[in-house]
Amino acid sequence: MLIRIPALLSPEEVAHCRTVLTQTPWVDGRVTAGVQSAVAKNNLQVPEDAPEAQALGEIILRALGGNGTFNAAALPLRVFPPLFNRYDEGMGFTAHVDNAIRYISSARQRMRTDVSCTLFLSDPADYDGGELVIEDSYGEQRVKCDAGDAVLYPADSLHRVEPVTRGSRWAAFFWAQSMVRDDGNRELLYRFDRSITLTRGELGDSHPAVLGLTATYHNLLRKWADL
Repeated sequence: MLIRIPALLSPEEVAHCRTVLTQTPWVDGRVTAGVQSAVAKNNLQVPEDAPEAQALGEIILRALGGNGTFNAAALPLRVFPPLFNRYDEGMGFTAHVDNAIRYISSARQRMRTDVSCTLFLSDPADYDGGELVIEDSYGEQRVKCDAGDAVLYPADSLHRVEPVTRGSRWAAFFWAQSMVRDDGNRELLYRFDRSITLTRGELGDSHPAVLGLTATYHNLLRKWADL
């Protein structure tokens, strides 16, 4: 399931992130790559333990916490602290799959990566190339969002970032461990949740159909959730 979240960050928050990142040192992005990804990866990244990255990550985590689309689609149990990458001209990331397990050093715990997320911090007009290409059962999905928009997709998807041919592409990226491990079940619950929201708007919260649908949603979540 590929879900776009428009305006996860406001223009002011995007501008703040970019101002801070402009003043922050960048290192070779392969510092956080696995064995396979290190061969495929060619970008720059802010060190995970950089105070600037941690402060900006808190802004993103707060935005995620209040975003209904993210919470309905990801059903997050844990979210990896956001990281920040940059692709300058000639840089890209060939096809790979994200690591299944990540270690959250601040919490001293491991998490399973069920959902990957890219939050775009560059306007599409500021660079050429740099599309996020995700392979799913419908073929290749090419994603290039407005600054402040985010995209969610299954972490087990084969994906790549096309080489940048002009300008520079900046983004935040992170993963979520979902309460519902299976992507198909998560998609079913997400669509169910959206339908309930529409039905509530038409019939009201107390209508028997809304109550029944809501009960069924939560009983499915209770059956599939892994806490």
